Amino acid sequence: MTTAPAFPFTAVLGQDELKQALLLNAVDPGVGGLLALGDRGTAKSTTVRALGALLERAGISAPVVDLPLGATEDRVVGSLDLEAALTGGRREFASGLLAQAHGGFLYIDEVNLLDDYLVDLLLDVAASGVNYVERDGLSVRHEARFVLVGSGNPEEGDLRPQLEDRFGLSTYVRTLSDPRLRTEIVRRRLAFDVDPAGFCDGYAEPQTELAERVREARKRVAEVVTGQEELDEAVRICIAAGAVGHRAEVVLVRAARAHAALRGNADVEGADLRATALPALRHRVPREPFDDPATVDARLREVIDGVER
Repeated sequence: MTTAPAFPFTAVLGQDELKQALLLNAVDPGVGGLLALGDRGTAKSTTVRALGALLERAGISAPVVDLPLGATEDRVVGSLDLEAALTGGRREFASGLLAQAHGGFLYIDEVNLLDDYLVDLLLDVAASGVNYVERDGLSVRHEARFVLVGSGNPEEGDLRPQLEDRFGLSTYVRTLSDPRLRTEIVRRRLAFDVDPAGFCDGYAEPQTELAERVREARKRVAEVVTGQEELDEAVRICIAAGAVGHRAEVVLVRAARAHAALRGNADVEGADLRATALPALRHRVPREPFDDPATVDARLREVIDGVER
């Protein structure tokens, strides 16, 4: 059975911050994942799944595994293989979604509607890189290193603030207001639906170019140097923004380093910090009860721009 082609990553229009945040995680999984909240029908799921096809084109083995909203704990972490137990009396472990996502991305649509205990479990495993299963007489430990990506619409339910902080980056995906962009989005979607393979062929060149950039960036990111001046600037940005805890600085520096690697630079510059500060800090700064995302972003941009360089 032939798998239907995914919508090309480079054909997704108007969601530049979402795409960049995904690419930063693809370059350095240590960035810590992505929380993509926003309006319904804004290509959040399409863009995440398109990343898998892009990485495959780059020769990078990084599966994008979907975690359905109604998935049970057994399905997620793994459990006793009932078929082996019933037919052969053997106690064997049936791996779950965490094992399948090892080395890639675990994607949860409507993460804000997922049971809190399951979100806690996923974040703990994502942070440690190890899944421990103690149940049904089994004691299993296996690697589960993956990038956790969650998306959802805040109007349908809130995510606990302490859980938001565990995602490396956060982006808010808005409905586009430019009529020309909206028209082009419709045109591309209809063209893809009519002839998926032909549509993808039309984006083969930009897909290949971006895939090559990601592949090369992954090779060099560990060697990108973050100087003392840039470290100091990252800390000043986080302090000025009022970021709670020290995870903000670590994520910001990692994201800036991945950004520099994508640009082909050997050193982190102030421009890399400022390009990644908003998604690194958006979900870690104090908010008033009735602040909307645009207000938070505007206030944060003003703070970032005002920090001494």
